[in-house]
Amino acid sequence: MLNDLDRIEAAFVGTPLAGLPIGHGPSGTVLVAGIDPHRLHEAWQVADALVPAIGRLPLMVTDDFDNALKIRPESEPGPSESELRAFAEAAESSDPWQLYRHYSEDDEVEEGEVEYYARGGTGADPDLTALVSDVALPTSRQTLERALYDRLLADADLYARVLGNVRFVTQTDYWYTPRSVLLMLLPTSDVRISGYWVSFFGALTREHQRRLAEVLAQWRHRWDARLVASWGTMLQFQVGRRPAPGDEAWTAAGQLKALASHLDLSRWEVAVALSAGDAWFVHNRP
Repeated sequence: MLNDLDRIEAAFVGTPLAGLPIGHGPSGTVLVAGIDPHRLHEAWQVADALVPAIGRLPLMVTDDFDNALKIRPESEPGPSESELRAFAEAAESSDPWQLYRHYSEDDEVEEGEVEYYARGGTGADPDLTALVSDVALPTSRQTLERALYDRLLADADLYARVLGNVRFVTQTDYWYTPRSVLLMLLPTSDVRISGYWVSFFGALTREHQRRLAEVLAQWRHRWDARLVASWGTMLQFQVGRRPAPGDEAWTAAGQLKALASHLDLSRWEVAVALSAGDAWFVHNRP
């Protein structure tokens, strides 16, 4: 009978993953070495297409910062089924957006501050102060930015100018590329359960990890957002369904900024970008 590694190697035949070094990873995972860092997305797509055959979700990881990510001679036991079931149930019953909130969520905008918020974070956006000159102040930053975004949607020329400045954040060119890349095959095909193995600075405790697992499940269901890579302080997603301009993009932008504490663009800029790109980048660091 074929063992798990043999089955995976057999599934790799005829793909760019064929012949790469493969072995046991930490906590029941399988590691594939020799991934070309500049073709990591292609390698991940190959592995993602094989999930029905091998029953393991793929995740790109790096040993640039973690020497423990090495192929091991023997299989290391993973969590029990009961532990994973409890993890998934706790994740599903949680509200991740009570825990993940951007630090600017409760900012107030006073007189004289509108221009600052209307210029955005790229330094290249047009001055949109006139679009919200009639908004009563003081008001919440979220109220001001939503008014700006709604009025921007009604001006096709301005919207296109802003999009040209912000669309880079939803393109794979914006992704981080480590020096060394490994393909980690998780011992599950369940997206929510997969969060158990995701190492991320924004989810250092088990409680945070469960909330992150629920984010992964919600984003997969809503946007077909598939986790491609985890680089410790960074997560990278391939998105199959772009949020439509308006309420969808606004909601998705708020969630992305809540998880990505180091995304410098304003929420209205992120909302514009999300409707025109298929690659999401989350950066959460000290």
